[in-house]
Amino acid sequence: MANSNAQPLVQPTTRWVSVGAIAAALGAASCCVVPFLLFAAGVSGAWIGNLTALEPYQPIFALTSIGLIGFGAWRLRRRAKLACAEGYCATPRADRVAKIGLWTATVLVVVALVFPYLIRALRLS
Repeated sequence: MANSNAQPLVQPTTRWVSVGAIAAALGAASCCVVPFLLFAAGVSGAWIGNLTALEPYQPIFALTSIGLIGFGAWRLRRRAKLACAEGYCATPRADRVAKIGLWTATVLVVVALVFPYLIRALRLS
């Protein structure tokens, strides 16, 4: 039987770290991937070219996102170990949402970092 005083496995800060990681990943992808996706979706306009102004900040966004992803993953893992040590190892829905957020941010950062090299390689072909 679960203890009624037990804390949830995921604290609100872990969810906010997940949201922050996604926001930073979108910032890292804003210079290259986002304009390409908008153009591929049929969205056009001169303002899309303004997104390339964020390119000098891509490493900062990427490092921030990687740091937040690492911190969020550490918090999730640490909380799960603490909860399992007490004998209650349930995985609540919030835990799943935080993991989905962290994985989404990870995919966005990887795409943002690999995309410029992939485009250059395709252009040479």
